Amino acid sequence: MAKSKDKTNVLRILEQKKIEYKDYTYEGDGSLTGEDVANIIGKNRESVFKTLVTEGKSKENYIFVIPVHMELDLKKASEAAGEKNISMVKSKDLLGLTGYVHGGCSPIGMKKMFKTFFHDTIENMDTITFSAGKIGHQVEVKVSDINKVIDYKICDLCNEV
Repeated sequence: MAKSKDKTNVLRILEQKKIEYKDYTYEGDGSLTGEDVANIIGKNRESVFKTLVTEGKSKENYIFVIPVHMELDLKKASEAAGEKNISMVKSKDLLGLTGYVHGGCSPIGMKKMFKTFFHDTIENMDTITFSAGKIGHQVEVKVSDINKVIDYKICDLCNEV
């Protein structure tokens, strides 16, 4: 567990729910790719996920959590969310909407609960790693524990890049 001064809200939420986790820190300014982060923390890129915030035609927001080496298929995302189309939220709008900045966005602990979707590859994993809510911080949790913190659906959302 991290020192209390390094704890993010995500880590506090996991502790509150009594969910075991491993946290990782690295030097970063938000310019690293998800694959860079996976390499730095010594994780397989298939098990490190990024959190993407989108807006549907209805103006409702959706969260998509996908492996860092994959690209969100907006058509598949739209179908999963039941929207005619979906677009990415601009980086400058993330903080006000989610409480997180680009490069530090986590599916856990957002200002508001949004409909959340994980790429179906999590069904093949015991644990996944994603942002702990701050640039330079990642958290690894058991897939079986994620639903104790957030509601989500599992869908095919990606195209491999």
